[in-house]
Amino acid sequence: MSNIKVSALNLVPIKDGQDEKQAIDNMIDLAQNLDQLGFERYWIAEHHNAPNLVSSATALLIQHTLEHTQNIRVGSGGIMLPNHAPLVVAEQFGTLETMFPNRVDLGLGRAPGTDMMTASALRRDQHNGVFAFPEEVAQLQKYFGPENQQGYVRAYPAVGKEVPLYVLGSSTDSAHLAARMGLPYVFAGHFAPQQMREAMAIYKELFEPSDVLDKPYMIVCLNAIVAETDEEAKKLATTLAQVAVSIARGRMEPLQPPTDDLASLLTPNELKMAESRAKSSLIGSEATVKAQLENFIDIYGDIDELMAISYVYDQDKQIDSFKRIQKVVSEINNKL
Repeated sequence: MSNIKVSALNLVPIKDGQDEKQAIDNMIDLAQNLDQLGFERYWIAEHHNAPNLVSSATALLIQHTLEHTQNIRVGSGGIMLPNHAPLVVAEQFGTLETMFPNRVDLGLGRAPGTDMMTASALRRDQHNGVFAFPEEVAQLQKYFGPENQQGYVRAYPAVGKEVPLYVLGSSTDSAHLAARMGLPYVFAGHFAPQQMREAMAIYKELFEPSDVLDKPYMIVCLNAIVAETDEEAKKLATTLAQVAVSIARGRMEPLQPPTDDLASLLTPNELKMAESRAKSSLIGSEATVKAQLENFIDIYGDIDELMAISYVYDQDKQIDSFKRIQKVVSEINNKL
């Protein structure tokens, strides 16, 4: 097993009491801190018709982040291909790669990332996006490929830019596709851990070497909240619990501050759901999270990269949590 890299995913949530501009400013502040810490990459999600998230125009947020950072790779976690013409995606990310060479990633998802009415409003026709995903990924590969492999329609300035593509997924379907195409695979363990073990095993087992990868490259995205003590981390994680319940209730509320009395805010079933979510997350002190991550690797197998998402209300504590996550991964790497 090689050294595990560490990176971050951001949905650009609006915190209770703040507005969209402050959410974007927080996004940049976090990116700059992670850039200084030497994180591998910083990805921004795509969500639509979500009043509590500012991640609808993902490519614009990526450009804004690239402009305000120096070295960290910045990309999409992910661009939801059913919502977009591959030609436009290639043109946008080819332009980003032209402005910021060797710093752009293109993570691709096959879900619309929204409700069906909004998905219908996004797409120029009643596009069969989910089923067309494999051929659209192949189309993107072609658009970014060399001049002599292009067809009549070319995605200038993407031609020859070879922007790295990543397949995102939360089920075994995406694992089969990533393996077959020889692309890096990113599993959404932060919200859909149910098929994680099976999907990771399928990807590694069926992986076919390609022009871009000679062996599997496995990234796992997990909720991660690390603090000085287990108690403090658990309290900070009450924000994550409220996020999960807000989604289940269909309310999409702003990010809430932590609470000492979570039980009074949730029904017994909601509390159970929050506790279940916590079990598939990395939450605790550095020592606790190190043990959790080592246990995760024992159960699920080796990973090449941990992509952490950290719903922490206080900006300084969120940055501190990422510093501690990096320290934990570094300690595990030193043992390898």
